Amino acid sequence: MPEIPVDALQALPPAYADWRRSTLGRITDALEERLLLDRIGPARGLRILDVGCGDGVLATQLAQSGACVTGLDAATDMLAAAQRRARAAGVEVDLVEGVADNLPFPTGQFDCVVSVATLCFVDDPRQAIREMVRVLKRGGRLILGELGRWNLWAAQRRVKGWLGADLWRAAHFRSRADLLALASDAGLEDAIVTGAVFYPPLGLAAKVMAPMDPWIGRRTSVGAAFLVLSAIKPLEKRNETEPT
Repeated sequence: MPEIPVDALQALPPAYADWRRSTLGRITDALEERLLLDRIGPARGLRILDVGCGDGVLATQLAQSGACVTGLDAATDMLAAAQRRARAAGVEVDLVEGVADNLPFPTGQFDCVVSVATLCFVDDPRQAIREMVRVLKRGGRLILGELGRWNLWAAQRRVKGWLGADLWRAAHFRSRADLLALASDAGLEDAIVTGAVFYPPLGLAAKVMAPMDPWIGRRTSVGAAFLVLSAIKPLEKRNETEPT
């Protein structure tokens, strides 16, 4: 994992709350969550692992939908926030401290593995994806939500990194081609990349363009600030180099 300063991680839960109170944050999160849930599909009865679960928004939603959810994060303050959120919602989420490139779970345990804005802070994304694929059942689905490379959001975040923001200095942004290549390297099948958030990082732009965003996302991922990869672990092992 990259060397993200502890201070940057500890500041995230309050920063998340401020973001979700803003017009830009509410609209953007809603679009991203809609796309993720659409890619995951019906969750009831599934064993789902959320890698890099943060403060537990997606994990809690999936548990409310009837999934058996495990959330993993490297930051204890994030896990504490996720626990509070799940309890407030009246659902149970199994929360585990750990890192994406060394998952503390048996092979083939989960029906679906989802990870949002986690690979962007991993030095070796191939190892992280290999681990996610390892803990997937055969025929299971991997869903990766990542920060797109070619958009105004990424440009703004790069500038913040250059100006000293430790979090964004450590971040990696990826294109549709990058995500498809990672899926191919991991031996996954039926890989599809879809996008959301086609507007600049401005509240007014979000309000005006949000109604059109899903329509755009059904037609292209070019210019999307948020990309979602959906791919399947093969039912049969195709060669000796693929994850078991």
